[in-house]
Amino acid sequence: MRYILLLIMTFSFINSMLQADEINIGAKAPAVSSVDHSGKPIDLGQALSKGTALVFFYPKAMTPGCTKQACSLRDGWDDLQQRDVAIFGVSADTAATQAEFREKHKLPFTLIADTDKAVANAFGKGRWSRQAYLFKDGVLVWRDLKAATSGQLDDVIAALEQLGKD
Repeated sequence: MRYILLLIMTFSFINSMLQADEINIGAKAPAVSSVDHSGKPIDLGQALSKGTALVFFYPKAMTPGCTKQACSLRDGWDDLQQRDVAIFGVSADTAATQAEFREKHKLPFTLIADTDKAVANAFGKGRWSRQAYLFKDGVLVWRDLKAATSGQLDDVIAALEQLGKD
């Protein structure tokens, strides 16, 4: 039993050392690249450097909670476009799965296939969970580390309105 506990502790320590630090409000957007739903390279750091951009993470395409999260943003697309918000959805799914998810649910925004977890690691994510981040001109201005499913849009709109008041 002692050896199992030691092994678990060792694995946890190594895993924590391999992850980037969690990004905090005021941090610059991570300089990280991946591929989008069409298999084309995307420089996410560059994409986040101008204007307002939302990055949302979801564990797995085609699952109920992740579908609700993405579709809530789809349903608010017009409102978010009026506010000039670029949207990027990220999961560890392949580009082909992301393309299928995007097509099936008519998602109008870019989905990122983070199969090597480079994007997740750049954000300091240790496991796949729902999270959302808003960037303004390359700087993190809001984050939700326990993002909602069907309420994702409402949370983002509330954050944008609060940021507009500041």
